[in-house]
Amino acid sequence: MSEWKIVGLGDLAANEPGSIAIGPFGSRMKAENYISKGVPVIRGTNISSGKHWKGDWVFISNEFADTMPNCTVQKDDLVFPHRGSIGEVAIVDNVFSRYILSTSLMKFRADLDKVLPLYLFYYFRSPLGRAEIMRFSSQVGTPGIGQPLSSLRQFRVPLPPSLGIQKSIARILSSLDDKIELNRRMNETLESMARAIFKDWFVDFGPTRAKEEGRNPYLPEHLWSLFPGAIDPQSGLPMGWQKGTVGEYFNLIMGQSPPGNTYNDIGEGLPFFQGRTDFGFRFPENRKYCSAPTRTAELDDTLISVRAPVGDINMAFEKCCIGRGVSALRHKSKSRSFTYYSAWSIQTELHNYEHTGTVFGAINRNQFMALSTVEPDARFVKFFDDYVAPMDNLIKENVKESRTLAELRDRLLPKLMSGEIRVKDAEQMAEEVT
Repeated sequence: MSEWKIVGLGDLAANEPGSIAIGPFGSRMKAENYISKGVPVIRGTNISSGKHWKGDWVFISNEFADTMPNCTVQKDDLVFPHRGSIGEVAIVDNVFSRYILSTSLMKFRADLDKVLPLYLFYYFRSPLGRAEIMRFSSQVGTPGIGQPLSSLRQFRVPLPPSLGIQKSIARILSSLDDKIELNRRMNETLESMARAIFKDWFVDFGPTRAKEEGRNPYLPEHLWSLFPGAIDPQSGLPMGWQKGTVGEYFNLIMGQSPPGNTYNDIGEGLPFFQGRTDFGFRFPENRKYCSAPTRTAELDDTLISVRAPVGDINMAFEKCCIGRGVSALRHKSKSRSFTYYSAWSIQTELHNYEHTGTVFGAINRNQFMALSTVEPDARFVKFFDDYVAPMDNLIKENVKESRTLAELRDRLLPKLMSGEIRVKDAEQMAEEVT
């Protein structure tokens, strides 16, 4: 560490116009400028917890992008929010040939003879780097960084004595991120498969219709032979199945916000979710805790956002406290998977309440309980849970592994900087866990 030096980010910028720049004013970049394809616009919602983007893209024309050259970003540029999600950082890939910044973002282009962009990315992703960004932020009103470009230039960066060490550190941390990304893609595939099975069985009634028509539904004999052999012409459902409401077939708990003085960031009490802010892929991330919960969700309950936006879903990774923006749902059979995919299947109905509130969208308990649903024979709920359980179990194991990898990634950089661990030792640790 004695050979490392602290350098201002401005001293590491490329010597070219627009290497440090801010996104266009909101009056210049409006929703009416968006088109179906063109130059992708990086928004705060596209910045993920890893190297890859998330969310949907909006685009502007190449001609419009050409009028804002300083707002254009390219591969290996870093992107920082200066309003809203302060403390986040993204590194630009080459999926598109160029991108454009949106309002509330700023960019940094590195001098490659001085610093490796991927090293900078991992530094600012670490607790140390995030704390450095937050040093310039104000939490009054909407979180923001005053004098964004001046502040960006002052961000302090601990720099190893050589580009070789920077590359080694970036390679170690990137290997962990790559495994996390592989798990994420695998989980998306597994969930898509489970959704397709649910839709085939309980929305399209595929096995029942196949059996009615004398076709093979490509299911194991012990499963498809138990499906009804006909559709009831009056109800349009497989014989013996019922139309009903969420309230008839599910247990619903609406969240309630506990007193503000019971919230904490130090892990005291249960994980606390006020709304969908901390929802992730399948499971929420623990950020806030509550020492005196008033309403709770149990392990594997389906969590549903009931306030702005309405209808986003997750699953409880463990027992947790739920605030007024979240509800917990569980089929009366106690099924984990049938509940989760049933909630996914009624998302359209839930989203209809997004524009019903006087200020923002919301759905109340009575409205939620009255939503229509289809109740199959109890055997089929169990069949479904048994059939998709290996997929859902693997999803959870992948999430557990990814969280372990992320914790290791976030621990390694401070240890390397302090001299507590050497680069070779960190490489060995990364190799062992990946």
